[in-house]
Amino acid sequence: METTDYALGRTDAEIERVRAQARLWSADTARLLDRLGLAPGERCLDAGCGPGETMRLMAERVGPSGEVTGIDVDPGISRLAPGRVIVHDLTADEPVPGGPYDLVHARLLLFHTPRQADVLRRLWDAVAPGGRLLVQDYDMRPVGMNPVLDISEEMTGVVVAAFGAAGCDVRAGSRLPYLMAEAGIGAPDGTDVAGRLVPSAVGLPILESVYRSLLPVAFAHGLTTPEESAKAIDTLRRETAAEPHRYVLLPLLNGAWKTKGE
Repeated sequence: METTDYALGRTDAEIERVRAQARLWSADTARLLDRLGLAPGERCLDAGCGPGETMRLMAERVGPSGEVTGIDVDPGISRLAPGRVIVHDLTADEPVPGGPYDLVHARLLLFHTPRQADVLRRLWDAVAPGGRLLVQDYDMRPVGMNPVLDISEEMTGVVVAAFGAAGCDVRAGSRLPYLMAEAGIGAPDGTDVAGRLVPSAVGLPILESVYRSLLPVAFAHGLTTPEESAKAIDTLRRETAAEPHRYVLLPLLNGAWKTKGE
């Protein structure tokens, strides 16, 4: 699996979508940070930090005596992050800068990343003895609506196919234990599955925003056309308004973690 750029583009609208997505999952990430005992004074890294929402959660826990660093390949989005951010390509064949860290975290990084085992291996190398690696990523297979709405199924199919065409791994979250083993890290110490079942008024705007961000990829690979996509968005809105009581199952956010021996 190879990819050359972020599949969803780098527009202002996409930055805002990423921030909203990060906030949606912040409680689940916070829960795991607490489970792993992130404590005052520790040094931690958010790999693929984006606009830095997880860095804020880390900073709340490590306090002024600790240190929070973010790494992202995109200087445009990472400029919004609080604290120290290193612009760096984690797929590059070189050590992760700034280590070692007491906690290395990556959320929705492997989904978009080629050579996943190599990236995980480098993240693991950046973990200090006694430190922890925590990875969270999506599995998109369960996404759907109940009762089923045909246009939603059609648009979800375009989204999944476009991600695949761009080289993304839509099952990365459920493959985390396998990827950790492939990277030589070993079996995780623990795993977690987080989900969201939300009203269509919440879930379908999320679907529409991801669909819109992926349209350049979808057009390039013949998955839809400008006319078809415009009609699909209009149909989605009309049919949702007509029957507002549907619920949407969002992608599962799966987690896995490992503590490095002293």
